[in-house]
Amino acid sequence: MTGEPSYLFLAVMAGVATAFCVAPLLLARLWARWFAPPKPGPEKNAPYECGLPSPGETGVRFHSGYYLYALVFLIFDVELLFLLPFAVAWSGLPAGAVAVMLVFVLLLVEGLVWAWRKGVLEWQ
Repeated sequence: MTGEPSYLFLAVMAGVATAFCVAPLLLARLWARWFAPPKPGPEKNAPYECGLPSPGETGVRFHSGYYLYALVFLIFDVELLFLLPFAVAWSGLPAGAVAVMLVFVLLLVEGLVWAWRKGVLEWQ
């Protein structure tokens, strides 16, 4: 050995890892093709829900404002969870930790003000 690393071992392991992932997928595809051939027909391709054909449109459309409210709620709800350990350990924290959490809260308030000014919180 001349001191240069041998990448043959890594190449073999990468090949084994790839084969380990791809082989079950190929076997499942072959199994489905041999033992469960597709049998399309009008009954199989018909929409099905509780044994009755669905009346009208199947997709329910929501106003995009619901998604915006949900995202804003999710962001501030999850960030509030980061404040819980801070509140529990309030009396034993050093001044640096209090300053960091103050910056964190100020960033949250800045995000709320930005969303408010952009009109995200106004229903249209």
